[in-house]
Amino acid sequence: MEPVPDPRPPRVRVLIADDEPLFVETIQALLAEDDRVEVVGTAADGEEAVTLARSLAPDVILMDISMPTLDGIEAARKIREHVPAARILVLTGSSISADIDRSRQAGVAAFLTKDRLGTQLLDAIIDLGSR
Repeated sequence: MEPVPDPRPPRVRVLIADDEPLFVETIQALLAEDDRVEVVGTAADGEEAVTLARSLAPDVILMDISMPTLDGIEAARKIREHVPAARILVLTGSSISADIDRSRQAGVAAFLTKDRLGTQLLDAIIDLGSR
C-alpha cells in the first residue's frame, strides 16, 4: 500500500535573530501555536544569525536591527549573499525611515515594528514563506 502524501503545504522554517531572550521566547511561543510554522533556530547576535542562516537555510528570518557584534542590517546583507532564497523580515522597535531604507538596500523583504507583532507577524511569515 502506497503512503498517503500529506496534503498540507510544507511548514515555513523560521530563524529568529534577536538579542532579547524574553522577546525570543515570546515569538517562539506565538509561532508554536501555528502548525504552518517551524522555528528551526535562534540567534542572539548578528554574527550568529549569519552562521545559522548558512547552516539551517531557513525560509524566513526574523531579524532585529539592534544586536551586538553585527547589527541586523549588516547581518541581512551577508545572509542575502550566502542564502539568497531566505526572506528576511526585520523586526524593530524603530520606525525611523533611515532604518527602513538601509534595510531595503540590504535586501530585506519586509519591515515590521515590534508593536504590531500580535496582529501582523504570522501573516507576514506565511506570506514571505510562500514566495
